[in-house]
Amino acid sequence: MAAPLSVEVEFGGGAELLFDGVKKHQVTLPGQEEPWDIRNLLVWIKKNLLKERPELFIQGDSVRPGILVLINDADWELLGELDYQLQDQDSILFISTLHGG
Repeated sequence: MAAPLSVEVEFGGGAELLFDGVKKHQVTLPGQEEPWDIRNLLVWIKKNLLKERPELFIQGDSVRPGILVLINDADWELLGELDYQLQDQDSILFISTLHGG
């Protein structure tokens, strides 16, 4: 069984507006059978943090195109994207590059 994890989840570039305007969240993910990965984290975020318009953040089982994801300041594409296994004290930053005009 995977132990609980403490991670920092941050939203920027306007994405924070979907989370009551709160940019930084220090969260403790509960212990579970499988190790936590970004795919599981997105489900947890949708259930526990996302306050409105999930279609602007989630598409299918991933983030929608136009949202940059950094894990410990590195592009998630270099780390396995949805399959990256979270470590205690990881920092995950979601930045929206979509802006109205």
